[in-house]
Amino acid sequence: MKAIIRAKPWRGDKPPRKILVMRFQALGDTVITLPYVQSIKRQYPQTVLHLFTREEVSRIPKSIILFDRIFSLGGKRNAKVQFVLALLMMPLLWMQRYDAVIDLQHHRFSKIIRWLLGAKAWSVFDTNSPISAGERTRQTIEALWTWKISLDTAFTFKSIEGIDTLLYKNGYKKGHDLVVFNPAGYCVSRNWPLPYYTEFAKLWIKQNPMTQFVLLLLPSLHEKATFIQKEIGDHCINLTGKADQLEAFKIIQRSKLVISEDSGLMHMAWVQGVATIALFSSSRKDWSAPQGEWSVCLDSSDLACGPCGLEQCTFGDNRCLTRYSPSYVSNIAQQLLSHSATV
Repeated sequence: MKAIIRAKPWRGDKPPRKILVMRFQALGDTVITLPYVQSIKRQYPQTVLHLFTREEVSRIPKSIILFDRIFSLGGKRNAKVQFVLALLMMPLLWMQRYDAVIDLQHHRFSKIIRWLLGAKAWSVFDTNSPISAGERTRQTIEALWTWKISLDTAFTFKSIEGIDTLLYKNGYKKGHDLVVFNPAGYCVSRNWPLPYYTEFAKLWIKQNPMTQFVLLLLPSLHEKATFIQKEIGDHCINLTGKADQLEAFKIIQRSKLVISEDSGLMHMAWVQGVATIALFSSSRKDWSAPQGEWSVCLDSSDLACGPCGLEQCTFGDNRCLTRYSPSYVSNIAQQLLSHSATV
């Protein structure tokens, strides 16, 4: 399916020399853009890429070898403050003389910036079509010029110092595979039952005893982490509240598998080519599902009631998720890893 992309394409025989990419949204939304932008850099290393984003989500882009320069905007999620700060940055942005702007935000604020920059070419993200955000990102970038954009997941970090120390300090056993559990769906209807996670772990350990399960949750979810850790003991590496977004991103890159509800951590996994099982319920798979052959989305689109978008299940039983048993998810994971190993 084609997204509805507004664009003024670049008409040159060669790609634009200098491009500004804009994305000001949440962490997961920003991370989604990275493998597609990296596809530009891999194919056309002479192209200069700048990123304009929020300060709160800039650490991961700053940590990888991709952008030639990153402009970080304060103001948190206050659009008015962001806009004022962006206007103050305009003289610096004008000095860059961009040939093209890729607007992956597409709101009134980014439209004004794009207009003020006066670039010869631009393309604008489609916020409404029933297509995954990743695919809409790819199509937005392709609308700028004649290049073919792929899902390039091979990120290189500028530094990985501290990750080994963090893992060993919290119980990592040398030679063990890492599987990330992420029971972090923001509302009750998006939560796979905690006993399902622990039952999955016990089933997995029987076949893969040298496995540890990593929790990278926010402090507000410490009760969930405590439950899982109590059930699986030293097979759990509990980094709840101990790992920041960049450390989580790096640890996920080292992981063999990620099982996640709909949250930013799920996007951190598939954009790095890590085998990912996404557990969706009221979430829209067509908008948010992970991409790539290494990803599977177990969702509710086949049910008459789903995806409902509700925070509380109408039936009170989260049936769109509870029907996916630990043994079923374990079989899906084994198939996914077997397929990844042959690709």
